[in-house]
Amino acid sequence: MHRLLLLGCLWLLAAPPASSIFQRPTGTPAPPRLQYLLEPLHPTVHTQRGATATLPCVLRALPHNYRVKWSKVEPANYRENIILITNGLYHKNYGPLSPRVRLRHSHRYDASLTITDVTLEDEGRYRCQLVNGLEDESISLTLHLEGVVFPYQPSNGRYKFNYHEAKRACEQQDSRLATYQQLYKAWTEGLDWCNAGWILDGTVHYPIINSREPCGGRLLLPGVRTYGARDKQKDRFDAFCFTSALQGSKVYFIRGHLNFKEAGQACRNHGAAIAKVGQLYSAWKFSQLDRCDGGWLADGSVRYPITAPRERCGGLPDPGVRSFGFPSKEMRTYGTYCFVGK
Repeated sequence: MHRLLLLGCLWLLAAPPASSIFQRPTGTPAPPRLQYLLEPLHPTVHTQRGATATLPCVLRALPHNYRVKWSKVEPANYRENIILITNGLYHKNYGPLSPRVRLRHSHRYDASLTITDVTLEDEGRYRCQLVNGLEDESISLTLHLEGVVFPYQPSNGRYKFNYHEAKRACEQQDSRLATYQQLYKAWTEGLDWCNAGWILDGTVHYPIINSREPCGGRLLLPGVRTYGARDKQKDRFDAFCFTSALQGSKVYFIRGHLNFKEAGQACRNHGAAIAKVGQLYSAWKFSQLDRCDGGWLADGSVRYPITAPRERCGGLPDPGVRSFGFPSKEMRTYGTYCFVGK
């Protein structure tokens, strides 16, 4: 009897295909007013990497034979990927988020989604849809991580990444390719960079605050300039990476005259790892790390973070992470930046 009941419930939860296009065709009427779902008071949920976040979805009434479906719109391909389906009594999880999501279910009308150990990839737009025959309705919510965007290029120079290499390079530096919204926000906050770079949706851009000759000319207005969508295999640019604060982590500097190998060992001697570029940017942005000392990082570059610009620390007027590029790994000139996670 129990086995038949369980099979019947799982049949009710049978999911449609793992992904489907989530776009309303141009010219179609707006969705009808909500009858069963409550509009969220705050459609954007702010959180941090490593935290637990809850996306609210509450019903005002329980229709017969209903289901609630949670899905996420992925900015890399604009597809809607199913996360969880429930009929109020049973639920089933889907996809890579499956191990980290659950229903809050604080009362019988509560279908809110809780995500544990939030990652960079979790940021984005989510949809809670009530599936109820011809009366389907949904609400959209945004999970937002405070973060920082930084340009990145490899040791062998500018414009060396195709899209897939750029994506991998950001991930190796404790970050991910930025979305257009993240790059645009970084531009409004002062990001000024003349080299074009890939972002998550496969388009290529560069943000300009100060118009100048090498960057399209003085007559073009400031803005996020675009090359549009490019060939992900053949075309080569830099990358714009996005990283965020990580709860319980710390980046610190070890002084010395170390080559690259000695720098890594110095961090390990302290129970730490040599810091990645994204980790240094995160410490600069969120922990106000300010040092005038160049230090090795995991990719073989040498950088230092400045929050209070001063004449003897590069002389530039704006805060930022300065770079000495990729010197010979045998040089014994710099210290090292170490990272300790939670």
